[in-house]
Amino acid sequence: MKSSLADFSQKSTNRFNHQFIMEPTISIPKYWDYPRFVFGQRTQQGVILGLEYYPPDTQLAYEYGHGWRYALMPHKQSEDIFHYQESQLKQLSKQELLAQITAELEEHQQQIVILQQQLLMITGGSNG
Repeated sequence: MKSSLADFSQKSTNRFNHQFIMEPTISIPKYWDYPRFVFGQRTQQGVILGLEYYPPDTQLAYEYGHGWRYALMPHKQSEDIFHYQESQLKQLSKQELLAQITAELEEHQQQIVILQQQLLMITGGSNG
């Protein structure tokens, strides 16, 4: 029996300026191990997009090992999704994570500059 984390519920939390923000929560049965990685986490293999749990004493666990399996996208331009057992994933070091995030920020900042230049061309340098 293949189990996935499709059991999402929503809870309201009171945040800054008394805004209500919906935060997703995931219910994991008490008899399952807790996953080591989370949705969106960057690893050496890529970014985690999905999780599946293979309970012990099932055919999938017998074939692939019981525990958590993760679906990852190796990079943002990838059309492929790869699946890994939890033991196959490697966390990024703090330096690797900082380098990735810094490179992504610089990429976005360059895109902002390009878009601002395009706006100036359209408006002729005026504000409206």
